[in-house]
Amino acid sequence: MKNTPRTLVIGLLFGSLIGCQHTPAEKSAILIPQQLQQKALSSNLAYELVESLTVEVGPRLAGSEKDLIAVQWAQDKLNSLGFDRVYKEAVQVPVWSRGEAKAKILSPYSQPIVITALGGSIATPKAGIQASIARFDSLAALKLASKAEVEGKIVFIDHITERHITGKGYGKTVGGRSRGAITAAEKGALAIVIRSIGTDHDRMAHTGMMRYKEGVAKIPAAAMSNPDADLITLMLKRDPNVVLDLFMSPQRLGYATSYNVIAEVTGSSKPDEIVLIGAHLDSWDEGTGAIDDGAGVAIVTSAAKLIQDLAVKPARTVRVVLYAAEEVGLVGGKAYAKAHQDELAKHYIAAESDFGAGRIYQIDYRVNEKAFTALQALSAPMIQNGVVMGSNTASGGPDVSMLPKQGVPVASLRQDGRDYFDYHHTPNDTLDKIDPAALQQNVAAYAQFAYLMAQSEVELRPIEVAK
Repeated sequence: MKNTPRTLVIGLLFGSLIGCQHTPAEKSAILIPQQLQQKALSSNLAYELVESLTVEVGPRLAGSEKDLIAVQWAQDKLNSLGFDRVYKEAVQVPVWSRGEAKAKILSPYSQPIVITALGGSIATPKAGIQASIARFDSLAALKLASKAEVEGKIVFIDHITERHITGKGYGKTVGGRSRGAITAAEKGALAIVIRSIGTDHDRMAHTGMMRYKEGVAKIPAAAMSNPDADLITLMLKRDPNVVLDLFMSPQRLGYATSYNVIAEVTGSSKPDEIVLIGAHLDSWDEGTGAIDDGAGVAIVTSAAKLIQDLAVKPARTVRVVLYAAEEVGLVGGKAYAKAHQDELAKHYIAAESDFGAGRIYQIDYRVNEKAFTALQALSAPMIQNGVVMGSNTASGGPDVSMLPKQGVPVASLRQDGRDYFDYHHTPNDTLDKIDPAALQQNVAAYAQFAYLMAQSEVELRPIEVAK
């Protein structure tokens, strides 16, 4: 089998194990993951949870009134599901109000365009800003521009996001959203409006967090819909002097207290060792936060519930963390890492579901290289759920992405994200975008992963720590 793909080899080995004689422990390592998959694929719990969250709470921007309603919702649900322990940990989060956002082309052809404020942006003056557009294909192109090309204008970054199963197009364009205002302001721009970081063709804009830099002037920042970006580009081909009228009224309102909400299935023999599966509870305020990240909340909660209901609990504790304020800067994830600094050495592995509800097709790890093959073999039951074995280059997900630097192994359960950025951070992030069967497959994958990791005897540390 020298040239046989690794996943096929693992699958063949797993298949051969099913018919062999095994100890009770070995049998449970095979049979219980199969049972978890079967139960997950016949359970409606995850869909019921995300329906409840989107209908009864809806949009839940960090620091808003709905944010605290979501926290109470999460506590109530986790308690009602009978977890061994449910608690919350306070997190200080920035408070920002979206206000209004309006724009129109004044010349050469008067037309309204659809925009939304980027998270954290300041407002325009009350009279708005009227200025010519300076268009750039990307943030990199803006960085190369002279001050004369930008000064006194509204910068327009027209970088198209590519569609891909991994969502890698987002990584190529998101810098324009997060850092574009800094570069534009350094060159004297009055404001910045970017093409939405999204793969759709709908006339709605995608919001998302942007940044300012100490010592650099703060300028208003917005995103426009993809069709409007096309419209402006076509206008510029006809007349290089396109004038935009921009009005925005967002406000920064200081800080408020939110919470990471946590539930645990207490381990039977190693209760102080943690297998962490997480998602973020907050959402942007445009849609109802169904795929981002109501789906993740439902997936990890339902997976842990299946383990909670087992006749015999796994060795390690399975901890569900519903993080606060991910959208506005991984605030809950950073707070968790700080609050649990003294027990991070006891975190066996961590993973986060924050990429919608597309089917999981692959699992990647980031562990000690010597442990990688053994860990893949241990994970072989997941193959029957359509999950192939991947690489040893996982990040774990946004809110756990800082943990590898502190020595914590992580896993990334890769979801099919080809349509994720059609809806991401828009009013179109709603319950109808979730396929119940795909959601069940996600629950099965997370339940199998968490159980196998909670039972694992593979030593995953030390991992390579980035300097």
